[in-house]
Order: sequence, then structure tokens, then C-alpha cells
Amino acid sequence: MSLRAGIVGLPNVGKSTLLNALTDANALAANYPFATVDKNVGTVVVPDARLDRLAEIVSPPRVVPSTYEFIDIAGLVKGASRGEGLGNRFLAHIREVDAIIQVVRCFHDSDVPHVEGSVDALRDVEILATELLLADLEVVERRLPKISKKARLAVDKEIVREHALLERVKEALEKGIAVRNLDLNKNERAILQPFGLLTMKPVLYVANVSEDDLAGEDNHRVASLKEFTASEGSDIIMISAKVEEEIVSLEEDERAEYLEVFDLEATGLERLVKKTYETLSLRTFFTHNEKEARGWTFIAGMTAYECAGLVHTDFQKGFIKAEVIAFSDLDEAGSIGRAKETGKMRLEGKDYKVADGDIILFKFNV
Repeated sequence: MSLRAGIVGLPNVGKSTLLNALTDANALAANYPFATVDKNVGTVVVPDARLDRLAEIVSPPRVVPSTYEFIDIAGLVKGASRGEGLGNRFLAHIREVDAIIQVVRCFHDSDVPHVEGSVDALRDVEILATELLLADLEVVERRLPKISKKARLAVDKEIVREHALLERVKEALEKGIAVRNLDLNKNERAILQPFGLLTMKPVLYVANVSEDDLAGEDNHRVASLKEFTASEGSDIIMISAKVEEEIVSLEEDERAEYLEVFDLEATGLERLVKKTYETLSLRTFFTHNEKEARGWTFIAGMTAYECAGLVHTDFQKGFIKAEVIAFSDLDEAGSIGRAKETGKMRLEGKDYKVADGDIILFKFNV
């Protein structure tokens, strides 16, 4: 499973510039609406010192870090849920991602027109949120009439549960409440999963600011965004896409000096990777064999059976057991053999919840 974060926002907010800077994908950046018609994809490598240590211990010929994709999706405009602009294509692409990264324009530049005629961060957030709410409402309203009669007859308990849940979701959407903000249990989430509801996806906001803002100038737009994200329980980071585009072209020593000028401890890429991991509740487990040591990204709470499927479908189909060593135990032991001798390797079944840093050997039979 390839985890994907979709970069969304209104036209001319800096999405493609950000993707260029973060992934060096060279997506088209232009100051007119719909410059991005098809999605642009950039793969991000997730640095992990634990993988380096594993490679040091097992000495494989190849080391493969975990990755995930940033996808730049065509700019949305008001009315997208009704097909305005590139609305239908936008909504189809966003259904494919695991998390939404909304880039919000917080800079003024007379050379880069705003599709709404002025720069207003909260208004832009509301436009996108409304379109996603309306798109989800349409999905729910299409489904409810199809199951209402069966639900009234109360013959099929699954249909009864689905109907009650969709009625609850419909009521929330009509009040402007995103599905992700509802208190849903695991079974309810499983019922909703096939519908691909857009407002069920976690959101991370990126305030795209000017170079002056990074240097310490106050930005009232960022301040208002922070208040909003705090009220809805979302995260926000401040990045200057233009500055990041300059940083990515520098040598490592020059890059360090550049970051120091802006009093930044890490590049936008590093901060965005970290925040995306937090937003998606992502973790990493490791595998190794005679060919490679590899990191795998998974979602916290996934079982050994589910994680086996990330490595190979055959591992999941024929799952028998998982041999597991915690990274801290392997690090202390210094070798796989020593970890086994000291009883640090254990056998786990399908329902074992994989922990961050686990080193796993899947046993299977197909």
C-alpha cells in the first residue's frame, strides 16, 4: 500500500511551487487558474536512523527507506461540487489520497492574481471545506433512498446500522461538520470507508507565506488560521514555497546557512514529512533478507496480518506467524542471532498490533 497525501487548494496559492520544492517533481507552476490539470506526483523518502542501524547490523547489499507520495491536485474553485472549473476531476483525485494537505495563500503579490480577487485565508479554507461537505452530502443522499425501505423492514441488521449511521452523517454535514470530527468507532469507520468521503480524511494546513514572514514579520492571516485550526483540532505549519524552492537548489553547507538566516531548524520538507506522519498517525516497521533492509510505512493500530499485505499479497494470503524483534532490543543485542539467544525474538499471530520500530520476518505458505 502506497500512502499518499494530496496537496490541495484554490488556484494560485503555491501548490505546484511547493511540490517542486519538496519533491523536485518539476510540476508546472504558473500564475493562472488550472495550470495543474492532471495530478503531479512526487515521492518523498522518509529518513530514519533506525534503518541505518539495522543495515549496519545485517549488512544487506541494498537499503530501501520508507516512502510516501505527495500529489499536487488541480486547483479547486467555488462550485467544484457541482462540476465548476475542474471540480469533477479534482474530487476524483482527492478521493484517492489518505490525507489532505491544504495550501492556504497567506502572502500578497500583485503579480499573482487571486481567483477570488483578494487574499483572505479563512475565506479560502471555507470555500474548500464547503465544496468537500457538499460533495460528501451528495454521496450520502444518493445512498440513503436505496436502503431506506430495507432499513424500515429491519430484516438486515447491517443495513439498519448503515442507514442509522448515514442519517447521522447527513445531519452533521448539513450543519457544516466534517465526518472526521464525528466520534466514530472502528466498525462505523469500516461502514463508511467504501464511500470515500472527502471530509473523513485528516487535514493538515500549510500557510504559504512570503520570505519576510519567515524572517519574523507578523502575518495576521497566519494568526487567524492558527485560531481556526486550533478550534477544529487540526495542525498547521508555516512554509514559504518560494524559499523552499531556493533551498532545494543549494549545496548542503549553503542550505544550513540559509536555514540559519530564517531561524529554521529544518527545511519545509522535513517539517512537512514530520507533520504528515503525525496527522496520519503513521509508523514504520522494518524487514530484512539477504538482498535488502527496508522500511515500511503503516498506520498505527494495523495488525501483523494487515502489515504483511503491505510487503506482499502472498504474505497476507498465506500468513502463518510473524517473527518480531523490537528495534531497541536488536540495537542492544547487536545481532539477530544474539537477539534470538536472549529471547528477544517472539512469534506473533494475525491480530498482533505492530509497534513502531518492529523488525518483522513474516512466515507464510501459499
